[in-house]
Amino acid sequence: METVYAVPVNYYLTDNAGNKILLNNWIGKKIKISFNGEINCVKCGRPINKTYGEGFCYQCFTTAPEADVCIVQPEKCKAHEGISRDMKWSETHCLKPHYVYLAKTSAIKVGVTRMTQIPTRWIDQGADFAVKLAKTPYRQLAGLIEVEMKKHFTDKTSWQSMLKNISTDEDLLEAKQKAIELMPDEFKKFIVKDNFVWKFHYPFPKNPEKIVSLKLNKQPEIQGKLTGIKGQYLIFENQYVINIRSHSGYNIKIEFIK
Repeated sequence: METVYAVPVNYYLTDNAGNKILLNNWIGKKIKISFNGEINCVKCGRPINKTYGEGFCYQCFTTAPEADVCIVQPEKCKAHEGISRDMKWSETHCLKPHYVYLAKTSAIKVGVTRMTQIPTRWIDQGADFAVKLAKTPYRQLAGLIEVEMKKHFTDKTSWQSMLKNISTDEDLLEAKQKAIELMPDEFKKFIVKDNFVWKFHYPFPKNPEKIVSLKLNKQPEIQGKLTGIKGQYLIFENQYVINIRSHSGYNIKIEFIK
């Protein structure tokens, strides 16, 4: 789902004709999501039986720069050394300024994002608040800082707690000060003084008490009243949720039902 930072966050899906559909308008209405069994690689478009990573066929998963190891482990990026699956791609994605950040989701977590992905990255994670910690000239350096910070902060989000709005009471700016004090001296020159705390409001009026996550390859049809959207999840009144991003490449149909 594409997102636009607003109050609340706006969520869009693009149909086969290229039209953008504002999903916020669907909240409170009954919808049906149907999967026809067809999956196409998000990179090369070839028909596949299963996806690797976020919608890739196996060949693209092992060769495409979008699926390289540094996507999930930025400290392993070697683009700054001239080593990449595709240097042209890396010039615009890895060899650009990156931020190390702290975000409050289910807990205060540390993460890395390209400068141009702010605040999209935080919205996709379902963060309620976020603050910049450090800025580096390329991806690998941000990854090295993240590795150090992971000794003190988690780098994972409990999606169940995130959707139930269960989070820590720890103050984000206090956490940033703690991170600064714990950061190795060699990285302190990258610390940013910007203490602006981003706050996010989601079209998510009611917190579910229990959550059941569904996958379309196991249940090809889901229907019910849409009650909210947070992160990359659609939440239904029957407490079912579906992660749209995990279905990248799936051919699905979404329609209103009466």
